[in-house]
Amino acid sequence: MRDLEVFLTELEGRGLLERLEAPYPRVYGASRLIAKKEGGPAIVFRVEDSDLPCVSNLADTRGKLRIALGVGSDEEMYRKIIEASKNPGTLVEKPFDHEKRELDVEKLPVVKYYERDGGLYVSSSIIVACRDEVCNASIHRMMVVDKRSFAVRVVPRHLYQLHRESGGELRVAVAVGVHPAALLASSISPPLGVFEMGIAARLMGGRLEAARTPLYGIPVPRHAGVVMEGRLTSKMVDEGPFVDIMGTYDRVRRQPVLKVDAIYVNPEAPYFHLILPGGGEHRLLMGLPKEAAIWEAVSRVVPRVHKVRLTPASGGWLHAVISIDKTVDSDAKNAILAAFAGHPSLKHVVVVDADIDPDDSFQVEWAIATRFQAHRDLVVISNARISSLDPSSEDGLGSKVGVDATKPVAGGIEYERARIP
Repeated sequence: MRDLEVFLTELEGRGLLERLEAPYPRVYGASRLIAKKEGGPAIVFRVEDSDLPCVSNLADTRGKLRIALGVGSDEEMYRKIIEASKNPGTLVEKPFDHEKRELDVEKLPVVKYYERDGGLYVSSSIIVACRDEVCNASIHRMMVVDKRSFAVRVVPRHLYQLHRESGGELRVAVAVGVHPAALLASSISPPLGVFEMGIAARLMGGRLEAARTPLYGIPVPRHAGVVMEGRLTSKMVDEGPFVDIMGTYDRVRRQPVLKVDAIYVNPEAPYFHLILPGGGEHRLLMGLPKEAAIWEAVSRVVPRVHKVRLTPASGGWLHAVISIDKTVDSDAKNAILAAFAGHPSLKHVVVVDADIDPDDSFQVEWAIATRFQAHRDLVVISNARISSLDPSSEDGLGSKVGVDATKPVAGGIEYERARIP
């Protein structure tokens, strides 16, 4: 069984972990550090006025996520995510052995990331809520309201549904500082009734140690760095602005208040995870399950999918580039339609041949320049439901565009990229 401490030890053994001594300011200091170190080793550091060690950039590269999941390629990673979603693993119940702390959320390493943020935030919190035997785990940003409460951004999905059905006071647990597999699983959004921690268990080898919280008996990853128990209430306050995955500010909304009833810290590994909003870690944790869904959907309609990339400039969410093999010219358009079905938030899809690397924007643009003609290769779907993260959408509606930048099956030497042997 794997936990965050084991993962950090593995990263350190590979030279992929850096430990920093000096404390960093809560306001902009931590975010500047995380942004500067992005793409390099993961970091362990401290924030001023908190005694808890912080970790960041745990999953900001595909290489680190492959290590976390124990796979050697993106395709293995996609297959593992898909299999885990369909066949969750086992939660092994263990005693809850965290130490209770003073009830003051401002003593946690809550930080302000960007200049227009509405306040101090927790950006990596997994909120777990149960109704009878049905449990849900999902990631939500939490803005400090006072020493004992947060405003929680709750989108209209499963936590929202459980909160409404509770009559306005839902008992929840919050876990911060967990293995990347648990964060990835909490980003997947399976049907209500499939517990995301079961998916995490499968991703981590089939089993995950869980412990029930002392007050409300809610199952959380046993090795989480920090656990909070509380009640998501019917009281509403302004939440935001806060930076979303596109690097733009999400607007201020009235959101429910989480009243914190207890705070517990893992005495052996009290790590508090900070995820830079709109950064590489945010994009990959949110986008990778969607890449897996696109890969699976497109694989059903074309002979071979070589690579799927949700592009960084689109927040790892709105634009995809997919390289495929095709046997007939219509395969590329089928791939476009399958991609939109696999990830309904997609706005633009570019399909290229196997000789084009979706990670290389020069190659992708070259394929569009030499293999695409709008009158025959452009797919436009108007007035479709698109992502709310796209500020150019109109009441959630907009246009989806697919670009077939593949060469014709019967194309000759004029479509080949010149190479020097």
